[in-house]
Amino acid sequence: MNQYTSEHARSYYSATAHKLAAYPALGAELQADVCVIGGGFTGVNCAIELAQRGLSVILLEARRIGWGASGRNGGQLIRGIGHEVEGFARYVGQDGVKYLQRAGIESVEVVAERIRAHGIDCDLRWGFCELANTPAQFAAFRAEQQSLAELDYRHETQLVGPGQMHQVVASDVYAGGLIDRGSGHLHPLNLVLGEARVAESLGVRIFEQSAVLEISHGATVQLRTRHGTVRAGSLVLACNAHLDELEPRLSGKVLPAGSYIIATEPLSQTQAEQLIPQNLSLCDQKVGLDYYRLSADRRLLFGGACHYSGRDPADIAAYMKPKMLKVFPQLADTRIDFQWGGKIGITANRFPQVGRLQQHPNVFYAQGYSGHGLNVTHWTARLLAEAIHAGHSQGLDVFSAVPHLTFPGGKALRSPLLALGMFWYRLREVLG
Repeated sequence: MNQYTSEHARSYYSATAHKLAAYPALGAELQADVCVIGGGFTGVNCAIELAQRGLSVILLEARRIGWGASGRNGGQLIRGIGHEVEGFARYVGQDGVKYLQRAGIESVEVVAERIRAHGIDCDLRWGFCELANTPAQFAAFRAEQQSLAELDYRHETQLVGPGQMHQVVASDVYAGGLIDRGSGHLHPLNLVLGEARVAESLGVRIFEQSAVLEISHGATVQLRTRHGTVRAGSLVLACNAHLDELEPRLSGKVLPAGSYIIATEPLSQTQAEQLIPQNLSLCDQKVGLDYYRLSADRRLLFGGACHYSGRDPADIAAYMKPKMLKVFPQLADTRIDFQWGGKIGITANRFPQVGRLQQHPNVFYAQGYSGHGLNVTHWTARLLAEAIHAGHSQGLDVFSAVPHLTFPGGKALRSPLLALGMFWYRLREVLG
């Protein structure tokens, strides 16, 4: 099954998408204040933010809006930037750490406000539970809950002990959980498609099937596609795991990693309520983590198994269903209706890379969300728009202060080297 044609993956999301209308391909010579490359959450929301500030915007997407991770992901809208940001204090200071902690929370609210303000129908539901695989992980949840209280987190959180886990999930494999009512889950493809319609209504010119073949830098940036060109004062690179070699100074800093999801047949109301009684999104703490939730039509969407090798499983359902059955053996006879995968952008320090090219200060970028893209893309899109419009963004400065590391080994070896490293971490996890 080819996951990477020019059309959307054959996923549960594309099968239930609203208004999956095509935008035209670029076929002329056009000008704009800003050109955005990439039709995922970063690019579409940056276009919205720029248009709201009065700038003219052209957005170029090589395939379809939401074609990449934005339209394929687990749909988990979870607070946080990614891994613990306290470790970056030496680069950003304690004030910068507090900013990043707040950004991880407020970015969820940016998504929620966009959905509310524009009436985007994307099955938003509130409630998320972090799942502990070990007692030590559950003990760490208590410190996390305390940290949220110190940040004046306004949403309810609740520790769930191992004896009460069936209030959350019908599985016996967990050592406890932490419920967060300020995170949740949604239909990601319908969100990004709805946001594209918002961008278009604001005057953004959107072109699909318009891969950029060449970038000519200068005070005015020129971009060439197969059938047209765009000239713009500023450029935003929002390609993430699909940047390839379009900008070699960035491509070696993000590793495309495969993640995979299966969707069951619709469950009965009784089955669904027994499986996940509070309709939460859930995610465990393993290196190759499991994440899952119920869809609006009561399917279990079960994902995970991050692959760094660059090779997808030949049969995603056969690969993922045993993982699902370890958690839910009661689903052994349940049919799998959808199976799909996609690439997420992983960085070496698991922190998103946001900034502008030193050699070309009118070229901006955001990439490498390392699994936290649904909320953080919306935040970084705002920072990029602020910097382009006003010439400066304090938030962008904080993000940019964290080093953007390059993976060792060059193009040929960086995936195998990381795959080897992740195997070591998984082995340590198994051996305890």
